[in-house]
Amino acid sequence: MKGLGWERPDVILFTGDAYIDHPSFGAAIIARVLEAEGMKVAVVPQPNWRDDLRDFTKLGEPRFFFAVTAGNMDSMVNHYTAARRLRSDDAYTPGGAAGFRPDYATIVYTQILKRLFPEIPVVIGGIEASMRRLMHYDYWKDSLEPSILISSGADMLIYGMAERAVAGLAGRVKGGDNMKEITDLPQSAYLWPADSSLPSLPGVTDKALRPCHEAKASRRAYAENFVLFEKTSNSMKPVRLTERCGEMVVVVNPPFTPATEVEADAIYELPFNYAPHPRYDRKGAIPAWEMIRFSVNIHRGCFGGCSFCAIAAHQGKFVSSRSEGSILREIEKISRMEGFKGYLTDLGGPSANMYRMAGRDTGRCMKCGRPSCIWPSVCDNLNTSHRELTALYRRVNSLPYVKKAFVSSGVRYDLLMKEYNRAAGKDEKEYLEELIVGHTSGRLKVAPEHTDDEVLYLMRKSPFRHFRKLREKFLSITGTQGLKYELIPYFISSHPGTTEKKMSELARELAGLGMRPEQVQDFTPTPMTLATAMYYLGFDPYTGQKVYVANDIAEKRRQKGYFFRK
Repeated sequence: MKGLGWERPDVILFTGDAYIDHPSFGAAIIARVLEAEGMKVAVVPQPNWRDDLRDFTKLGEPRFFFAVTAGNMDSMVNHYTAARRLRSDDAYTPGGAAGFRPDYATIVYTQILKRLFPEIPVVIGGIEASMRRLMHYDYWKDSLEPSILISSGADMLIYGMAERAVAGLAGRVKGGDNMKEITDLPQSAYLWPADSSLPSLPGVTDKALRPCHEAKASRRAYAENFVLFEKTSNSMKPVRLTERCGEMVVVVNPPFTPATEVEADAIYELPFNYAPHPRYDRKGAIPAWEMIRFSVNIHRGCFGGCSFCAIAAHQGKFVSSRSEGSILREIEKISRMEGFKGYLTDLGGPSANMYRMAGRDTGRCMKCGRPSCIWPSVCDNLNTSHRELTALYRRVNSLPYVKKAFVSSGVRYDLLMKEYNRAAGKDEKEYLEELIVGHTSGRLKVAPEHTDDEVLYLMRKSPFRHFRKLREKFLSITGTQGLKYELIPYFISSHPGTTEKKMSELARELAGLGMRPEQVQDFTPTPMTLATAMYYLGFDPYTGQKVYVANDIAEKRRQKGYFFRK
């Protein structure tokens, strides 16, 4: 600050992660976006919340506001296994060391700031805040919890991929607006007195959820709330949600429309250093950085709508893709990074093969509230052509400084199957061959998640027979090419609907295929997903049908154990 001649920052951003100046890390993106809006930004990574709190006071008061994020991961998922056991490592800390962030980091940081600087506004964001923007089931407390706005005391919450909302907020406060009076910012949430009329928001439909006390008293009321939340989250129609909790109302403004290609590209043109901060040079490698340092994200959003996944509610179900030029420019930057030996570790996104996919008729999309565009069937309005993605893969592999670009992100293989996706044809066949031959490191990883079709239906995943079909195609392509590659399936144990008998059948089915899974994820109920709602409710909130739930830790261990029995 002295070197820059600053008297004080405009914004001070606190994050639960070590600071890595790269577009895969939320704190870096927000800091660079604010900087691009003319803000003086200071970042305080992993502040010590247990001492005299000097990390929270050393920079003084910001001119406009404090910003808080728990980091790229929910702090509770970061800290605990599905069995609620404390983890011994943290991928977002130098040396992988644990203990550098608190449980519920967003709440802890915000409460400290409000206590020390009661007059300075605090804006919260990131996946931890985003997925707690309304009343939600908390697995670690085993209870329904109010919006994180209430529990933290924050003045504003910005949910989802926040660049445009943050840029809009920066412009407003620089122009003299009082943050506590900004009630029309898209993709934001705030608290409003229950005894006052809501601020006007022209062109937007208001929908009220059942009040918190009713949702706590009645599982049916909570189920209604969840369905309304999920449907509005997956709709292009602008809907403002309200939820009364005591004397306050949580107000959630509708999101921005999906980012255009120009808007998506602009994020990656910001002056990132593509490296962790030098302060970590002698503190050990940061595992999350080592994993993505030579990877490229080509799009955002996912229209898969899997029950257990937070991506649609956080990033959105509508895919925003970057231009080929933007992707190639980033790869050229990566090629000049220390340690790059010609191999890109991933060319993907939330789901690897959704690049440039969107509804053909946007008008139909505007009327639709389906949580998934490809379940229980592929929407006939969805353009699922893989032609442009195949062309991009080939263009990247032809670059003189790239030996091979691997695809490590998960592939929705059901989009490639004519039996499931009627639009699949020559382009999808060509894509699969290109993927296996040109972009696999010897092991193609896919996620069928289960073998039981009833469980898969609750997961919003396609039937297991499509994995069998993929395996046939994989063996045919590798056999023809003389490649000794492996197909590696991932599965989830203890997902709602899964019994021990079904896990036993899963293990038997895989043994019949001569396969042993290497990675098994024990289901963790994370806030505001459909699977978590089913876990808490004991029934499907859409149908009211009872769903078996393995909520005993011992049973969860037994279910996972079926994968490793000989």
